[in-house]
Amino acid sequence: MPILYNKMNRNRPGESGGKKQWYPVAKSTKLAKEKKVAELLAEKTLFNEKQVEITVSQLFEVITELLLNGWTVQLGKLGFFSITLKTKPSDSAEEVNASKIKKATVRFTESNRLKNIIKKAIFVAISPLTKTTK
Repeated sequence: MPILYNKMNRNRPGESGGKKQWYPVAKSTKLAKEKKVAELLAEKTLFNEKQVEITVSQLFEVITELLLNGWTVQLGKLGFFSITLKTKPSDSAEEVNASKIKKATVRFTESNRLKNIIKKAIFVAISPLTKTTK
């Protein structure tokens, strides 16, 4: 299945005003919620769907706990979850403290294996697929 994209006319990411340009933007066709992921995993394992659903649900709890305790979490061939900080700069090391932290976010970094799989993706524009003929 190819990855679909829209053609979007917008400002450069992170900029406002100025000349707009055209960009391809990935378009998701569906949302796979926890239940769907559990269903598909159950088909590939010896576990029943309910067991997998409980496990997938608890995965959130475990990852959250590890991240809040300073760990980076690697999920096999998928990649890594870690905490990154958006901060205010200081002129000296003595001025650096927790009040300089504006925001903490979770960052996902895909594994090299996943990167290589995505590099092989085929991309198809949505617009030719959705044009109607008169």
